[in-house]
Amino acid sequence: MVSRKDDIIRQLRKDILLMQGFKPATGDMDDKTGLGFISNAFPNSRFPTGAIHEFFCSGMEEVSASSAFISGIASSFMKKGGIALWIASSQIIFPPALKLFGIDPDKVIFLHLPEKKKLWAMEEALKCEGLCCVIAEVNELSFIESRRLQLATEHTKVTGFLIRRNPKNLSTTCVTRWKIRPIESNKGSDLPGLGFPRWNVSLLKVRNGKPGSWQMEWRKKRFQLINEPPMIKEAQRKVV
Repeated sequence: MVSRKDDIIRQLRKDILLMQGFKPATGDMDDKTGLGFISNAFPNSRFPTGAIHEFFCSGMEEVSASSAFISGIASSFMKKGGIALWIASSQIIFPPALKLFGIDPDKVIFLHLPEKKKLWAMEEALKCEGLCCVIAEVNELSFIESRRLQLATEHTKVTGFLIRRNPKNLSTTCVTRWKIRPIESNKGSDLPGLGFPRWNVSLLKVRNGKPGSWQMEWRKKRFQLINEPPMIKEAQRKVV
């Protein structure tokens, strides 16, 4: 009798994870998201799709870093011809730069709206199954508003990303919460110009998962883990 109850509870947990966007792990996880090295942080060892993810930013530098990081994730959704919607107050994204992350600029619809209309637009966009993901720069978000967004994405499986600058309300139903900080790039001795984009990535909250922090860079159209911080490497070169 006890064994049967345990089986029922185990199956219910699996069903709830599926409803929240945590799909079972598959062999193509690394190829699809490029975040395989942090897969243990997520339930079922897979980045949750069909869910809402929020990114906390303290300034424009972190807004830019979060936008770049999200672009890397979104590119995996768009490899099969998907369309993304990007909602903001003004044009702060340079569309040709999206090619660095494997995104064709003509596959992104940019929508510029005043702050009061952004959440409405995002909720309506999440109801559109023709989109693969929706990205919105929204500062404030109430618990009820976040719940409406989560319900919309659970129905259509369209993944949503929220970029929040200096938010006051921290109570939301978002499945994950991130903090992306830019760090010094390492261009190497044989690489002219700027190096590859690098970030300190902190997963502050993940439902039914394990938060953590990593340093990574975008290189060869994939996320790659950095073994050592750039400042440490530079110090080692000076010693030698």
